[in-house]
Amino acid sequence: MTYTRETDHGTPAAIATGKSVSLTIDGQAVTLPEGTSIMRAASLLGGSIPKLCATDNVESFGSCRLCLVEVEGRNGYPASCTTPVAEGMVVRTQTERLKKLRRGVMELYISDHPLDCLTCGANGDCELQDQAGAVGLREVRYGYDGATNMGQAKDQSNPYFDFDPSKCIVCSRCVRACDEVQGTFALTIEGMGFDSKVAASQGEGFLGSECVSCGACVQACPTASLIEKKVVEVGTPDRAIVTTCAYCGVGCTFRAEMRGEELVRMVPWKDGKANRGHSCVKGRFAWGYAQHQDRILNPMIRASVDQPWREVSWDEAIAHTASEFRRIQAKYGTRSIGGITSSRCTNEETFLVQKLIRQGFGNNNVDTCARVCHSPTGYGLSKTFGTSAGTQDFDSVMQADVILVIGANPTDGHPVFASRMKKRLRQGAKLIVMDPRRTDLVKSPHVEADHHLPLRPGTNVAMLTAMAYVIVTEKLYDEAFIRERCDWDEFADWAEFVSQPARSPEAIEPLTGVKPDEVRAAARLYATGGNGAIYYGLGVTEHSQGSSTVMAIANLAMATGNVGREGVGVNPLRGQNNVQGACDMGSFPHEFSGYRHVSDTATRSLFERAWGVSLDAEPGLRIPNMLDAATDGTFKGLFVQGEDILQSDPNTHHVAAGLAAMECVVVQDLFLNETANYAHIFLPGSTFLEKDGTFTNAERRIQRVRKVMAPLNGHADWEIVQLVANAMGLNWTYDHPSQIMDEIAALTPTFAGVHYDRLEAEGSLQWPANDAAPDGTPTMHADGFVRGKGKFVVTDYVPTDEKTGPRFPLLLTTGRILSHYNVGAQTRRTANTAWHPEDRLEIHPSDADNRGLKDGDWVTLRSRAGETTLRAQVTERVAPGVVYTTFHHPETQANVITTDYSDWATNCPEYKVTAVQVMPSNGPSDWQQDYASQAQRSRRIAPLEAAE
Repeated sequence: MTYTRETDHGTPAAIATGKSVSLTIDGQAVTLPEGTSIMRAASLLGGSIPKLCATDNVESFGSCRLCLVEVEGRNGYPASCTTPVAEGMVVRTQTERLKKLRRGVMELYISDHPLDCLTCGANGDCELQDQAGAVGLREVRYGYDGATNMGQAKDQSNPYFDFDPSKCIVCSRCVRACDEVQGTFALTIEGMGFDSKVAASQGEGFLGSECVSCGACVQACPTASLIEKKVVEVGTPDRAIVTTCAYCGVGCTFRAEMRGEELVRMVPWKDGKANRGHSCVKGRFAWGYAQHQDRILNPMIRASVDQPWREVSWDEAIAHTASEFRRIQAKYGTRSIGGITSSRCTNEETFLVQKLIRQGFGNNNVDTCARVCHSPTGYGLSKTFGTSAGTQDFDSVMQADVILVIGANPTDGHPVFASRMKKRLRQGAKLIVMDPRRTDLVKSPHVEADHHLPLRPGTNVAMLTAMAYVIVTEKLYDEAFIRERCDWDEFADWAEFVSQPARSPEAIEPLTGVKPDEVRAAARLYATGGNGAIYYGLGVTEHSQGSSTVMAIANLAMATGNVGREGVGVNPLRGQNNVQGACDMGSFPHEFSGYRHVSDTATRSLFERAWGVSLDAEPGLRIPNMLDAATDGTFKGLFVQGEDILQSDPNTHHVAAGLAAMECVVVQDLFLNETANYAHIFLPGSTFLEKDGTFTNAERRIQRVRKVMAPLNGHADWEIVQLVANAMGLNWTYDHPSQIMDEIAALTPTFAGVHYDRLEAEGSLQWPANDAAPDGTPTMHADGFVRGKGKFVVTDYVPTDEKTGPRFPLLLTTGRILSHYNVGAQTRRTANTAWHPEDRLEIHPSDADNRGLKDGDWVTLRSRAGETTLRAQVTERVAPGVVYTTFHHPETQANVITTDYSDWATNCPEYKVTAVQVMPSNGPSDWQQDYASQAQRSRRIAPLEAAE
């Protein structure tokens, strides 16, 4: 679409009270919600009151004095941004007196502002420029050489945007956006009067300050004082396309603003229902990987992994892929090959990969990274509630009175949602954090947890059972809700179990290390504090008792009646952009789309009729089983779309051994990732900017992904899968992803009402969207649980088999950092490395002292599975006995350390509990250096002359 700025009504919409007010503005009668500002009212009528300090993503401020109006019967000239409408009010927005006042104000601004408009990066996209024209400014009586701002040095430290204080008009929009929208409080107005200026933290540069580079300040700035470097380089955009971010599970929608075929900037879309016009550093700025020089754009093949790659045509690569898979099956049997779907690809692409495997390969050997992170969510919530997804939309947190965060670090992993959560906390909601680390939510500016329960890794079930002990023994449960909505007999059995003295906070303190008084206080707060909402992450699911923990969480929510309305619920924070969708689309070896078991005859018959083949009724292999079978010699071929299992899956040595034992590994991705070191065929993938489709975020919201530019590799990912399928004789005829979604809707009851025309009209839908819920379902289980009666499940604490001892006395847990995403394949190819150039090992000062370690020292991290080397970061964010690292950089190979232990129900790996030892080191280990050399050799591409 042609580029236009989004409409800015100047002030946010009024908080709904159900009351309306009628008034007249410039002769037009209008009725609006009580609390609406005059400025917003005039904008909704189609008018435009001049403004500079006002914008509708922050609260009104009233400092610029441009938006003055006349109100009949009132003295003076009130600011329209801070004055609410009133019954019978008569407002005039344009009179001779107002014109004169506004021009006088604008003269003062312009007298102290550089007049380099023609060469300014914001020329044509500058509100100061626009408002000077709007007020009719034709002369400046005070001259143009104001001494306040002119000639100040630019701060160009941030890799994505510049700050030019000479162009700052001290409107405070950036400061308010940082405070109100992001919640970081990194900016301030320093000085007074004419000496006032914007400063980051204590006068530091933006890069070294507390700024998290979310872009809210840049978006709020009405001049070129804060401006994207890309805009300065390329120029202002000339068109915009709305699409969905391909990073975390929040699912932010953006306007991809283009100039020709070049992406200039990503601006969070104010109508985005997941992000409400906000963003983080990744979605806002870290999209440069799409055109990074490391990206592979041509298909490649090689006979063995010790040979260099040879570039080939698409026809040859696809034919070779199909031929190899047919050869392997002919020699080793139907079940000797399989595939892995991607949680970074669209629903349509994921659906096609599992269809290729089931229809084309003739087996159910399909798995996904969604299983190695959130499969316990699917299992646990399905057992207790009847559906495999979270219960609320993100807006629901604004109705929560008590927020319980378990095993999640939203400020780093889901920062846009975290900003909304922090806003609710600043409004007075209470917070309980259950996490081994002292995350930012435990204490940061204007946010502090009421209770932090720093439990030992691996003791989630014991802790949640102790909270249940308090709720049951003190009769804090909601008996009416339980009797109406749940199975009372099952509740009674569960209540008897949790109320045994061995499960009291005092009894489990030796296990968890948490003081009983804190546990009791937290349990009472959750049970009695009003609407209680639980949000959890991989610190819940990636354990040997991941499924048990999810069911224990569901038990707490049901016991306290915190299910089925706004402000409550059980909400998994999904790690990747389409983890939810990958699960929904049938990426598991035992389930079709919609979580229906492959052994169910009726479901299988539905797919057999649609696809024209007989389908296997036996569940297939999960990724660990595929690798085991490969080392045993029975599994020989693997199709991997958009995943890097060698870096992301546990026990790297075992993954490498399995891949090395296969005869044909096909990798479809953007870059030669770590898994591609063992690949025989490489099919270059497309980015989210180069395709159409849908993603489903953590709140079950299905949103459109729209093609912004032509695929640099020549094909969208769904087209590549179709090419492989047709080479194997399947005769697929899709022309557009909308046709794939129509097939999904026809075969998947929860998606029955999802079609592209509806998504275009409504922006998004939350499944289930079908005849029973034609408008989608923002809140699940409102009128009853999907399974009928809510099911209480007894969850006994079973210690992990991964034990500490004299050789391995510390517990390692892993996670993410704000600036990077998953294995870092995308973010490492952007300027985000300025914040996190390497993985580091967090270690408590006492543990560091005991080992003679200082901050920045090289250390060896060793477990029963392997060892690696990285630098230490001495910090009190972790408790004594616990160490922590990220896994964003392949040089670290953090998953060399993790073991094969997994969740008892789903095989989700136990990433969060590994017994380790830490000791001084002189630098990277021999193994790391050998691996780096091997990887470099594996990535060789033969020159075209040699290839020919």
